[in-house]
Amino acid sequence: MLEHKVNKRTSELSDINQKLERKIEEKSIIESELRDAHERISNALDSLRHHKFALDQHAIVGVADVKGKILYANDQFCAISGFSREELIGNDHRILNSGTHTKEFFREMYRTIASGAVWHGELCNRSKDGNLYWVATTIVPYLNSDRKPTEYISMRTDITARKKAEEDLRVAAVAFDTSDAIMITDSKANIVRVNKAFQKITGYSEEEVLGRNPRFMKSGRHPDDFYSDMWVRIKEIGYWSGDVWDKRKNGEIYPKRMSISAVKNADGAITEYVATFNDNTAQKKAEEEIHSLAFYDPLTSLPNRRLLIDRLRHALKISSRSHQYGALILLDMDKFKSLNDTMGHDYGDLMLIEVAERLQSVVREADTVSRLGGDEFVVLLEDLGAEQDGARNSAAQISEKIRSRLSAPYLLREYLHHSSSSVGVTLFHRDECPMDDLVKQADMAMYQAKESGRNTTRFFDPSMQEAVEHRALLELGLRSAISENQLSLHYQIQVSRDHRALGGEVLLRWNHPDFGMVSPAKFIPIAEESALIIEIGEWVLAGACKQLGTWKRDGKYEKMTLSVNVSAKQFLQKDFVSIITTLINANNISPSSLKLELTEGVALEDVDTVISKMQELSTVGVQLSLDDFGTGYSSLSYLSKLPLHQIKIDQSFIRNQATNSKDSLMIRTIINLASNFKLDVIAEGVETDNQLSFLRQFGCNAYQGYLFGKPVPFDEFENLLNQYGESTSIQ
Repeated sequence: MLEHKVNKRTSELSDINQKLERKIEEKSIIESELRDAHERISNALDSLRHHKFALDQHAIVGVADVKGKILYANDQFCAISGFSREELIGNDHRILNSGTHTKEFFREMYRTIASGAVWHGELCNRSKDGNLYWVATTIVPYLNSDRKPTEYISMRTDITARKKAEEDLRVAAVAFDTSDAIMITDSKANIVRVNKAFQKITGYSEEEVLGRNPRFMKSGRHPDDFYSDMWVRIKEIGYWSGDVWDKRKNGEIYPKRMSISAVKNADGAITEYVATFNDNTAQKKAEEEIHSLAFYDPLTSLPNRRLLIDRLRHALKISSRSHQYGALILLDMDKFKSLNDTMGHDYGDLMLIEVAERLQSVVREADTVSRLGGDEFVVLLEDLGAEQDGARNSAAQISEKIRSRLSAPYLLREYLHHSSSSVGVTLFHRDECPMDDLVKQADMAMYQAKESGRNTTRFFDPSMQEAVEHRALLELGLRSAISENQLSLHYQIQVSRDHRALGGEVLLRWNHPDFGMVSPAKFIPIAEESALIIEIGEWVLAGACKQLGTWKRDGKYEKMTLSVNVSAKQFLQKDFVSIITTLINANNISPSSLKLELTEGVALEDVDTVISKMQELSTVGVQLSLDDFGTGYSSLSYLSKLPLHQIKIDQSFIRNQATNSKDSLMIRTIINLASNFKLDVIAEGVETDNQLSFLRQFGCNAYQGYLFGKPVPFDEFENLLNQYGESTSIQ
């Protein structure tokens, strides 16, 4: 047993000795390899001296074998790369690769050193912490006895700072040649350098400005305080930016956006000033155009509604502080639409431009003339005095000058046009009245001027406000008048020469629940302006046709006609003819028993369309009468084209025929004209036997007026028909 243990221990000692011998042998081999490596590295480094390369204490040296494994790195190599010597030796050189260079760059490098030649160049490496650094590199191959490279010795010099400086210079050079002008001055503000953009914008060459102070380019538009404040800011915070007007070499004044920075040295002293700017002319022009479009009328160049409201708001604030009165004048040109319709919008525009010029020539320089749109203009007067009566007189004088000036003839190219204006005025004092209400008040006064016969001036007073509010209530009530059965039809008899009934005119009446019977003279214009006239007009036509149908079914008054007034808006509906024919067919009436009365204004709206519709209606068999003839634009040219059956003499001529020779002449002329055109003629407003005798004398054979009967409800109207009896003809 003891012998067995001894043998086992002996065997273990033998194994340990064998392992020690192997370790010693391996150590000997490693030491031999290290001696060989050190010898090769020493020889390689000696070859640098052979190639006359000086290795100073700052040299960065590394050695790698032909496979790229790092064999040696000096302290400087470790310092710049950030890796320890242990991390580098034995590692592949690609550990330093930055990814900056192309594969072709490295292929060319390796081809050079593999051939035994020395390679010179600049490398960008990446340090352990990820930062890039540049080294000027020389790689020398160490050749064995067969002249084959076995190691590569790399000697490097840190050039990172130089590369950064070069990049900064390159960027600076690019920046200096930017489209923005750059001007550099010394600490005394004398120009030392400018770029090409500066020369292009200012018109000065570099030679013309070097050594000069930039003040020679001043435009003269800025006060001295502007430049003083600029330099105070630059001195205090080292920077200034703003808009400047300067002068080019050719004398042109131009706007520019400029920034000035002070450059300081390490001691904080200013060494240079750098100014950058660009030509702001196009931007300024665009801003002015945008401002003009936003605040000025493009046709007349007058302030528009937006700018007027802004100035009125400002005027009210000033008035509140100064206690001075001001005035708002609103006007439009009388019958301007007829100019547009007859001569075209080009002539209308020429007139509006002339109106704008005349207005500006009449008012004071401090006053505002504005165009609201169409032919409406507003004049804002300020500082009219602290007394109301004096302010009113001043506003009245200016308004009269305006009205008088605008009444002078207008020469529009070759056409001499006569016009006038309706002027409304309202005073304002402090901020006693809201701004919107002032405009409404001037508008009310202007419409009062129109209703007073045009070509006149009216001042606003509270009664106008009451009238407007009453009108608004009427319009509101009129919208529900049909549905609430407030409207009714009255009839006024029409008779022949022998006092036989020819029929009657259908007239509309409105019994308002609060105001009682409202005059047609009040509510018909409201209906016209609000477009309610279309619905109301159809209701009247339907009522007239229904009555004609009842007569026909009863076999009564078969030869009588009912006349219905038709407004321009009604008549110009696209389906107006269809509406009439539908009513005729629905009530089974004779088309000739329905007579439509049209005013001359209808004929002038759209002559071709009107004639076409009238011809259609005439073909159907409906009779057409021209109402209020002689009060509008009576013209033989359109009278000859219209397929009329009758002309109606306006009651204004009948009323004054006994005292006004012109009216009596007009009546005779109309009767003769109707006879020549083979048209029937009827006179309305006949109230006396003298008027009837005069009309009979000159050949008028049909009459309507209080002499024969007032407009009455249908029952009373039928009694009149029975009383007068039915006529077979109006002649």
